[in-house]
Amino acid sequence: MTNSSDQILAERLADAAGAAIRPLFRGEWSEERKPDTTFVTEADRAAEAAMRAIIEAERPDDGIVGEEYGTRNEGAGRQWVLDPIDGTTSFIAGRPIFGTLIALVQDGWPVLGVIDQPIAGERWVGRIGHGTTFNGKPARVRSCRELGDAVLGTTTPHQFSGDEVDAFMGLAKSVVERKIIYGGDCYNYGLVASGHVDIVCEAGLKLYDFAALVPVVEGAGGVMSDWQGNPLDAGSDGRVLALGDPARLEDVLEAMG
Repeated sequence: MTNSSDQILAERLADAAGAAIRPLFRGEWSEERKPDTTFVTEADRAAEAAMRAIIEAERPDDGIVGEEYGTRNEGAGRQWVLDPIDGTTSFIAGRPIFGTLIALVQDGWPVLGVIDQPIAGERWVGRIGHGTTFNGKPARVRSCRELGDAVLGTTTPHQFSGDEVDAFMGLAKSVVERKIIYGGDCYNYGLVASGHVDIVCEAGLKLYDFAALVPVVEGAGGVMSDWQGNPLDAGSDGRVLALGDPARLEDVLEAMG
């Protein structure tokens, strides 16, 4: 499965990505739109290239799934899944709430995850069978007695389409309006793991958007699932829920109808 050497490597990857990103934050860099209309910057590409170089040199038999440079060793049982800047729009806007996501996926299941915010110096690390840490200290979710008490986060309501809109609005109506936060991308999931946010609801995510989040949230005592309550793996459809208190999962699914 995974071991301490994998975790050490994952944190080295985060260090390398951060070293590539920090000099460009709120600085001068190039950007362009990808075919799917999302933005990519010089920092995204530099950070992923730095991480891939380390993996290719030290774990040549492992696979890589990266947002910017695609897949390597596609058939490998162990896949490093990389999102160099999750929240590129926040990076472009100079908001330090984006993050580098690093996951190790074994036979389709996320077993190790890192959420790294290189500007604030904040890092969550989760590994299956071990508790999640935040900057080296244990991180724990908080309990939530009812949905009306919950803080709900999502990156943007514009990510929802069709029936997804009704499902999200059903959930939003079940919480206090002033406790809904927008923006944050992967940072919101770190806040779930540290007990500051109760629920995150999103759609349209790719494997590199959510694989790293699963070990982090679940290692802190929370739960992540798709919108049917099923565990997340490489075949999931990109509709994602994260809850700090697993006891509220059925309530959330019911609210989403």
